[in-house]
Amino acid sequence: MAIVTVNALTKTYKAPGKRGERITAVNGISFEIEQGEIFGILGPNGAGKTTTLEMIEGLREIDGGSVHVCGISVADNPMGVKEKIGVQLQESEYFDRLSLTELLSLFGDLYSRRVSPADLLAQVRLTEKAKAYPKQLSGGQRQRFSVALALVNDPEVLFLDEPTTGLDPQARRNLWDLVRQIHDAGKTVVLTTHYMEEAEELCDRIAIMDNAEIIALDTPDNLIDKHAPPPEAKPPRGTLEDVFLALTGRELRD
Repeated sequence: MAIVTVNALTKTYKAPGKRGERITAVNGISFEIEQGEIFGILGPNGAGKTTTLEMIEGLREIDGGSVHVCGISVADNPMGVKEKIGVQLQESEYFDRLSLTELLSLFGDLYSRRVSPADLLAQVRLTEKAKAYPKQLSGGQRQRFSVALALVNDPEVLFLDEPTTGLDPQARRNLWDLVRQIHDAGKTVVLTTHYMEEAEELCDRIAIMDNAEIIALDTPDNLIDKHAPPPEAKPPRGTLEDVFLALTGRELRD
């Protein structure tokens, strides 16, 4: 059963310095996310990934098409959607004079929910940092804490936008384990990433975006079978990175 339904979703922006011209960031894309899956959105810089997520989350106005989350229209009832989702952003700023425990309690108050900061910190393996301030956390700890904040309202769908960018291999693998743990607890997870290994390891299905459109959507195995020619002098199977390059090209994107 689809928990997120995206139909002909469109977003345009005014072209800087060009009167009357508009840039299409998302061009009429349609897809569904099934309840209980980990769904990945991949694409080069500027492909429209983050804009797509922000429209689904109700953080950016929809210019055309529709999005429904848990059966609720994002355009008609964005606050209703926000009660059903958790959002971990690429960059987060916190009140640095509040401890992690105090921040979790504050976020719970914003949702009119009584939360257990100790339970949330234990879930993301930060129990020993309960009295610490955000500025005292390492990069990996900060990312895990941002996930804890996104779980405050016990969401049905968790959105993660490039959650492991800038992390070392140990911290990245630790966050992968956390994503699996959240998924195993019954949550639907939607993530964007630039790490092909991460997407192949975590995602049940993947949508690849380029030039504001979805150019492929399938399971990692099926994408590899369809689009990755077997590399020479190697086992007869490509990788998701081969798929990505075959579909989006090799030129550098700014």
